[in-house]
Amino acid sequence: MTRIEVPRDEEAVRRFVEQFALSFSDLGVPRMAARVLGALMVTDEPGLTAGEIAQRLGVSAAAISGALRYLLHVNLVLREPVPNSRRDRYHAPDDIWYTAAVQSGVYQKLGDLMDQGVVAVGGDASPAGTRLADMRDFLFFVQDEMAALVERWNETRRRSHGESTG
Repeated sequence: MTRIEVPRDEEAVRRFVEQFALSFSDLGVPRMAARVLGALMVTDEPGLTAGEIAQRLGVSAAAISGALRYLLHVNLVLREPVPNSRRDRYHAPDDIWYTAAVQSGVYQKLGDLMDQGVVAVGGDASPAGTRLADMRDFLFFVQDEMAALVERWNETRRRSHGESTG
């Protein structure tokens, strides 16, 4: 697949980051964390320091610090030291979405929680137990299928980027 170079429109990028943040905050991600993630997603640099992120977003370093702690905790951002400096550089990994979904074990954790609920309501014979068991089973199914889905995605991604598979 041939990629076409088009000039970067910084105003459009700024609007995209804000829309990205709004959409992710609607999904429950704290707004500043969503803005930071958006800024990291649109940078061409290998990573940004907290100060660089703050400058790009026009906010304080303190606001960035809390947002980065959150993003690191949920595995959406990686941190690496800047050589010969006390600063760190942050970046969103290329495989951020499926890595976060698989490595976090979120579906397993939620499935385990639903299993506790099934036990708490006296098993899966009641309407509540049936609902909780169905949700548990679905979540365990999704967790089990994620590995195969990620492999299929990697294959699709390699093909779309013209890479060989062997």
